Amino acid sequence: MKKIIICNWKLNGNKKFIKKYIKILKKNNKLYNNYIICISPPIIYMDYTSKLIKNTNILLTSQNVDIHLKGSFTGEISAKMLKNINTKYIIIGHSERRLYHKENNNILLKKIIITKKLNITPIICIGENINDYNLKNSKKICKKQLKYFIKKKGIKILKNIIIAYEPIWSIGTGKNASIKHINKINKYIKKYINNKYKNINKKFKIIYGGSVNKNNAKEILKQKNIDGLLIGKSSLNIKEFLKIIKNINT
Repeated sequence: MKKIIICNWKLNGNKKFIKKYIKILKKNNKLYNNYIICISPPIIYMDYTSKLIKNTNILLTSQNVDIHLKGSFTGEISAKMLKNINTKYIIIGHSERRLYHKENNNILLKKIIITKKLNITPIICIGENINDYNLKNSKKICKKQLKYFIKKKGIKILKNIIIAYEPIWSIGTGKNASIKHINKINKYIKKYINNKYKNINKKFKIIYGGSVNKNNAKEILKQKNIDGLLIGKSSLNIKEFLKIIKNINT
């Protein structure tokens, strides 16, 4: 099974940047034939990016989605609209959305449901803050975040999804979680979910995000319990991103 690598550009980029990035990525397509490569640009450039990656093996990922499919919701974008421009994945529950947009578990669950309804794969972000990490509560926090969705909709809500373990204290900070810690948490999550529904762990993926770079990507990705990477800052520079790909191939 191919491992997935997602470039989350957040609130960065413009048409010139995207055009150049995709052009270079296309030229180096042999580097990532063994991976699923996804680009997640700002919403305003989703359709533009979709056209640039047409007829390639690069997939489109959205940074957000609304809880409604249509209606009087100024400034929002629906899963139906995203489906119309060939969006394959949607990031849900990123810590920045939880913090700055006050998205709680109830809102996130609605986003997961509506995303799956349109057969787009949700990428559900979970993770602990620095205080919980220091108190050794990482497992407890991740379990609590997933437990809410399971309690409301049953374990099958996690079927055919991607879980992104992103320790909040590591996102964009340059502080790297140890390989031992990452593997321990991802292994725990898989075991927890599998205990709820036998063999369901074969029907979802767990990836890691949090200050991923050219120096740690290979070691993270080769771990048994990690199915991919969610890369933020290091994915904004195409040269740096290609170094990541080259390193994980060696």
